[in-house]
Amino acid sequence: MKSGFVAVAGKPNVGKSTLINALMKKKVVIVSDKPQTTRNRINCVLTTPEAQVVLVDTPGIHKPLHKFGEYMVKIAVNALKGQDLILFLIDPIDKVRESDLNIARIIKESKIPAILIINKIDAATPEQINEAKNRIKTVLDENSNIVAEFEISALTGHNLTELLQKIIEVLPEGPQYYPEDMTTDRPLAFMISEIVREKIFHLTSQEIPHSTAVVVEEIKDKEDLVYIRAEIYVERQSQKGIIIGQKGRMIKKIGMLARKDLEILLDDKIYLDLYVKVKDKWRQKDSIILNTIGMKEDLE
Repeated sequence: MKSGFVAVAGKPNVGKSTLINALMKKKVVIVSDKPQTTRNRINCVLTTPEAQVVLVDTPGIHKPLHKFGEYMVKIAVNALKGQDLILFLIDPIDKVRESDLNIARIIKESKIPAILIINKIDAATPEQINEAKNRIKTVLDENSNIVAEFEISALTGHNLTELLQKIIEVLPEGPQYYPEDMTTDRPLAFMISEIVREKIFHLTSQEIPHSTAVVVEEIKDKEDLVYIRAEIYVERQSQKGIIIGQKGRMIKKIGMLARKDLEILLDDKIYLDLYVKVKDKWRQKDSIILNTIGMKEDLE
């Protein structure tokens, strides 16, 4: 069978997580319309009769503003090492910027086979698409490691069947790395924290989503449900008030939406117990960052 690891790379908010969920045909990684939603490397396992494609979701490669941002960029760059294929997404609506060109240079220097993907063509004009192609090809010329080019819409599914066929075609013959029924290599606590964090991203604005982290402290099977206790870290007391909301409305809404997704994930009733704690400048503290990232080896 064909098998291999496929890193999905690009700057923040180009649609990497949306593409992975679309290829998987189920929600495996969290998405939002805000940049830097993905903070960790996540292996998503797509098994077909002919192949096993391990899609590696990565944080967007960007210019970091604090230590936590530096960790995220390091994870993203490390995730490209040793892969069998790289999917390089660009957003023609946002235009190809210096950050895209920087990622293109990293990909070119890796010498790993790569597929250039122009995403969001459902909303882009032909002029925007052509401009994006021309700009990115100032780095990724005919001597680069690009083996194919696709125009897709991860949102509508346009051209995704053809893209998946090409991915499988490029991958080498290899073993089945994961069981057929496995969709991610991350532990349950990590998936729970990601779902809660996604709801915070959807329901809050400005700096609040990026100033929060979620750590699962307890998962316990009870007679008729699964009890989950999680702590939401924020950096300031004022942020704690926003997360809790007037008369506790915001924290209740976060919990309600997260519980619905968790009940689908676990196929069981859930009691989700959420607490909010202030951890001053947690994005500058190594111990807390490593706890929220979840896997130290991603940084090595």
